Amino acid sequence: MTLNTSGYLPHIAYDSVIFGFSGEKLKILLIEYHNTGWLALPGGFVKVNEPLDEAVKRGLRERTGLDQIFLEQFYTFGSLERVKPEIMKKILTAHDKDISDDHWLLDRFISVGYYALIDYDKVEPTPDALSDSINWYDVDQIPELLFDHNFIVKKALDHLRTHLDEKLLSVNLLPERFTMKELQQVYEAILGEKLNRANFQRKMLSLGILDRHEKLYSGGSHKAPYLYSIKKKG
Repeated sequence: MTLNTSGYLPHIAYDSVIFGFSGEKLKILLIEYHNTGWLALPGGFVKVNEPLDEAVKRGLRERTGLDQIFLEQFYTFGSLERVKPEIMKKILTAHDKDISDDHWLLDRFISVGYYALIDYDKVEPTPDALSDSINWYDVDQIPELLFDHNFIVKKALDHLRTHLDEKLLSVNLLPERFTMKELQQVYEAILGEKLNRANFQRKMLSLGILDRHEKLYSGGSHKAPYLYSIKKKG
């Protein structure tokens, strides 16, 4: 079967690091290419008549079922070492796609990196046309990925950690209302370290970005924690 790529821009691609929080672990979505066992980040190409951001949103919508997704463009990847035409050809051959040796899919690519923060519980992972599966993996146990995708994950995580207060709290990985403990668990999962409870609470309250609500009563004898939400902008 001949592969039709006439509607796409050559030599430009995107790769998405999709973060979700399971309640205990920070996770990312990885795809497994058909009949290869190879794992990679979800990515794709840009149509001739669409903006780059819209291409990324389209790819995420197709793979997660979600429309309203926070996206951050964080880096552009263009090293010569990421050129591996033999891998791309095997991926396409495994899916019965014919491609000529001089096709642009086998040439050098510039890839724009995005990361997304999404609600883990609302995702319906859906594999694309070239993959057998798409599943969540713990961010601290990422297996060997194709191309330079392990490096892309590292860069995305570094960027998220550097801008944690700004990015995490602008689009929450938690439900609309959450306890301070739940918020701390998200921070610890992203930073990869334990935080002092009292210091963390003091810092969060000093930022002026949280609204406090009623207490969360569970019927137990322990002290009920307050619920919080992110203050609405404007």
